[in-house]
Amino acid sequence: MPRPTRKAAPLGLVLDPAASEPLHRQIGEQVRHAILERRLAPGQRLPSSRLMASELDVARGTVLLAMDQLIAEGYVVAQAASGLSVATDLPDDMLMAPRGQPAGSTAADRTAAPSLSRRARTVLRDATPGFGFEEAPIAFPTGQPDREAFPFALWARLLEREWRQPSWTVAGAPHPFGHAGLRTAIAAYLGTARGFTCAPESIVITNGMRQSLSLLAWLVLDPDEAAWIEEPGYVGTREALALAGVRAAPIPVDEQGFSVERAIDVEPRAKLAVVAPAHQFPLGTMLGLQRRLELLSWAERHEGWIAEDDFDGEYRYTGRPLAPLRALDRSGRVVYLASFSKLLFPSLRLSYVVLPDALVPAAEQRMAMVPARASLIGQGALARFIADGHLATHLRRTRLLYAARQEALLAGIERHLGRWLESAPDSAGMHLVARPLAAIASGFDDRATTVAAAQAGIAASPLSACYAGRRRRHGLILSYAGTPELEIDRACVTLARVLRVQPR
Repeated sequence: MPRPTRKAAPLGLVLDPAASEPLHRQIGEQVRHAILERRLAPGQRLPSSRLMASELDVARGTVLLAMDQLIAEGYVVAQAASGLSVATDLPDDMLMAPRGQPAGSTAADRTAAPSLSRRARTVLRDATPGFGFEEAPIAFPTGQPDREAFPFALWARLLEREWRQPSWTVAGAPHPFGHAGLRTAIAAYLGTARGFTCAPESIVITNGMRQSLSLLAWLVLDPDEAAWIEEPGYVGTREALALAGVRAAPIPVDEQGFSVERAIDVEPRAKLAVVAPAHQFPLGTMLGLQRRLELLSWAERHEGWIAEDDFDGEYRYTGRPLAPLRALDRSGRVVYLASFSKLLFPSLRLSYVVLPDALVPAAEQRMAMVPARASLIGQGALARFIADGHLATHLRRTRLLYAARQEALLAGIERHLGRWLESAPDSAGMHLVARPLAAIASGFDDRATTVAAAQAGIAASPLSACYAGRRRRHGLILSYAGTPELEIDRACVTLARVLRVQPR
């Protein structure tokens, strides 16, 4: 005999007519637990007995029997005018937190919870102090473009046009590499703006840099093989390699950027180098032509691979940018990575990889297996945004805007923070690094400072978090792109108050 169907009421009650326990006791027990676990708050009104009976498909008398018992036990009160509600005078020690979370538990308690893996506890312990997901600090958040510069009204029209009558290849059977129109638009843009040609078929749309790099690592490295990364560098690089089971070998960068000679000394068997030659994060160095050629020569001679992270190459304010490594590559060893999220708006979550032809077939099979590919919602609109020239217009406008904001930040640091910090102009990028003066450098703790700054509403990031090894330098990463000039000066005043009371 088939098992009777269970039904759920608005309270989330699920009854089992085949169970040995009477229905009124099932109702009473589930409502009691909802109250004790705080899913029903003290004083909260309950649905009427008639509605509950209808939704649960039971007799009203069954619901009344359950409610009478809860009233007798003191969990529920009945009032003539407002019906049934949760009692407001339950003692606190009767109430419990939802299962799996002890009442009154703190973040520190949860960090030490024995049910977590070592890696989960490590992530909680080492988390950079910051803001909640619903908060939006306007002063110096890393990786944030300007909030007002993007033409959202135009974007809405492009989205509406794309989805009014989409093709089935977009709505139902997308290619694992993403929207064909977007890949074509990117190929044309790279030929004009970045100086190298590529086929649209070699471009993979991803949901972020981490997916881009983990895809590449999966394609060219076996588990536990080594990849060179810049030290200090973008934390997401280490995370992406870890997702692919690849071992990161940090290579200290100097004033000229990444050194192949030093990298070979540290890890001679590495087969992948992850670099940002146009503008290294966070230090801002630009890899010179000689070292670029040395890196390309290493890849060609040792059959290695280069991941070129061009995360903010569009924002150069002085001088002519050097050609990307991809434009100099003669042997098909450079994989070019870039993102639209930092250029347009972060929740777009669209990045891309330009693969050498030799990696395309395997990448196609791999991406077909990836469950969380880049959303197609905005890809068609972005294709039109690029093809119609709106991206180029947006970049010209924001390039001027960000250059002025960098000058404002430098002035704010000199005017308000000069007793503690110093910085220097950067010819490119969206952030500056403010380093402690020599007089206070030995006692400067950038993590403690960023905690105090966050409490004051400033979203500075600690430079030390960008290091994988034990030898770390301290400083504050201050992103100016998303911070209006008036707010920059105010934020520097606030940061000065924070630094004034920090222990040395």
